[in-house]
Amino acid sequence: SLRDIASQVELLTYLGCTIKGEGDLMAIGAGTITTQTAPYDIVRKMRGSILVLGPLLARFGHAKVSLPGGCAIGTRPVDMHIKALEEMGAEITLAEGYIYAKAPKGGLQGAKILFPKVSVGATENLMMAATLAKGTTVLANAAREPEIDDLGQCLIKMGAKIEGLGTDTIRIEGVKQLHGAHHRVIADRIETGTYMVAAGMTGGNIRLENTSIDYISSAVALMCQAGMDVDQDGQDIIVARDINTPLKGIDIMTEPHPGFPTDLQAQFMALLSIAQGAGMVTETIFENRFMHVPELNRMGADITVQGNSAIVRGVKTLTGAEVMATDLRASVALVLAGLVAEGETIVNRIYHLERGYENIVGKLSNVGAKIQKA
Repeated sequence: SLRDIASQVELLTYLGCTIKGEGDLMAIGAGTITTQTAPYDIVRKMRGSILVLGPLLARFGHAKVSLPGGCAIGTRPVDMHIKALEEMGAEITLAEGYIYAKAPKGGLQGAKILFPKVSVGATENLMMAATLAKGTTVLANAAREPEIDDLGQCLIKMGAKIEGLGTDTIRIEGVKQLHGAHHRVIADRIETGTYMVAAGMTGGNIRLENTSIDYISSAVALMCQAGMDVDQDGQDIIVARDINTPLKGIDIMTEPHPGFPTDLQAQFMALLSIAQGAGMVTETIFENRFMHVPELNRMGADITVQGNSAIVRGVKTLTGAEVMATDLRASVALVLAGLVAEGETIVNRIYHLERGYENIVGKLSNVGAKIQKA
């Protein structure tokens, strides 16, 4: 399974959850939580671990959660999570690298929270905390990603009262407790987009099962503009590029959903590096997300960075080289570049890749790639 899933399972087990898994099914029992502390040695492995803060605080009235470790692509502070929980009446102190949070007597109180900027993590954390708060919570300038909607649908099945999913204003009416439920998680839209880009770069024709172009419509529009064919066929996406149709250089700018996702920026840059003409990539979400540029240039790409923009001048061919992955999406961009480069490409530090791509070697091999894990 994914390394990030394994990290989250480790944390939930530490907190006292019972977890059973088989194939792509997972049963989580959270009836007996034995501690409200999320320790540094587990939390440091994945920033998403901060998402236990809201639920623990709402359910037990107190929580101690380690500040998450850094991530190469930017600071991503958790101050928005903390400030919003304080608006619900929590007392929060930071000491020795931990967040100590205490709810007021009688539990968290519903509040109107205006996020200073769009944050997926803060929206998720506060949405979960608000399900058990007293009264109504309104989250304004909330994130609109499909994953937010999916989490909301799961919470509703568990007894939560939530309105406004998919908009930037989510209303949550607190309930006394939640109960168990069955939920099918939506497909990973970034994995979907990554394999679509792979087909575009190689001139392949592939079917991606159980996913939807609705999740990444802004990226799909740009793929079509660049010369790819994309169709929804029932529960599947069929994506192709006629090998005689050259890719065209286009401009992209990352934005919060429903804009172009920052998590597809590196993959698109790999695609633009072999397109005809020039394209511009502007990154507005994270401040340090061009670390794949020197590695792509080692493979013969012609990319120049100016501030938060990169100008990509397409080249006829990339050449295999030894390169190094610096973060999750950068690592997969180098794999995509390796698929079309002449000769052999070796990607080092693939633990980044394994955080977010399950069995990528097997999946790409099945559709004709010559790829193996050393």
